Amino acid sequence: MKTVAEILRSKLHAAVYSVSPETSVLDAIKLMAEKGIGALVVLQNGRLAGIVSERDYARKVALLERSAFSAQVSEIMTAEVVTVGPSQSAQECMQLMTDRHLRHLPVMAEGELIGLLSIGDLVKETIAEQARLIQQLEQYIRGE
Repeated sequence: MKTVAEILRSKLHAAVYSVSPETSVLDAIKLMAEKGIGALVVLQNGRLAGIVSERDYARKVALLERSAFSAQVSEIMTAEVVTVGPSQSAQECMQLMTDRHLRHLPVMAEGELIGLLSIGDLVKETIAEQARLIQQLEQYIRGE
């Protein structure tokens, strides 16, 4: 199975979108909608300060009847972010996401954010890996 670095290199849309902790929740949600993504990393002075997702919005703004117009990202973001490194395997990431109920994993190398891995990225890689394995088995059975 591929490493995180290999998966990041193969992503068609590798851009990582970010906001600051002071960004309004409404602006963050608008950016997610515009880019068709489910989470944004929160950077403060170029450093990872948190992550904010549609789930954070639904649970911490909408359900608590707060205003997306006045609330800041810092009020709803997840500050204790689980991260992975580029040498970790897709399998390790899937296990981590399953165990911790995560949908996005920031990828850090030497203290710097280098990418963002989504559950969709991992599912895509798993499907491709299974297709490769099936093809190899079929070739083996045919004696090729």
